[in-house]
Amino acid sequence: VQLVESGGGLVQAGGSLRLTCAASGLTLDHYAVAWFRQGPGKERKAVSCISSADGKIYYYEDPVKGRFTMSKDNAKNTVYLQMNGLKPEDTATYYCAVEEVGYCVGTVWPYDHWGQGTQVTVSS
Repeated sequence: VQLVESGGGLVQAGGSLRLTCAASGLTLDHYAVAWFRQGPGKERKAVSCISSADGKIYYYEDPVKGRFTMSKDNAKNTVYLQMNGLKPEDTATYYCAVEEVGYCVGTVWPYDHWGQGTQVTVSS
């Protein structure tokens, strides 16, 4: 099983990035797939999740609602996180993770597989 994130980088405040998580060794449509982020000196927190159990998309952090959009392409076995209106406080390493039962949970512990992360830095 491998999850590979890409799309991070340095962007000015107000800019946009689209993160990609490509999976191999498993079929994302059978899992709950989540994006987490971890800022410097902070705990890793859930940002959003697509559930295979109920088909819903969840957004866990109020500051990203309306700015971030998660989507999935089953044909490509890939999920995306479109981030618009980026702010310096969005600076973090972003990770994708999968949970085999299929239900989204906003905590780290039930997720079985993790990518290596992609760095997002937003300058003011």
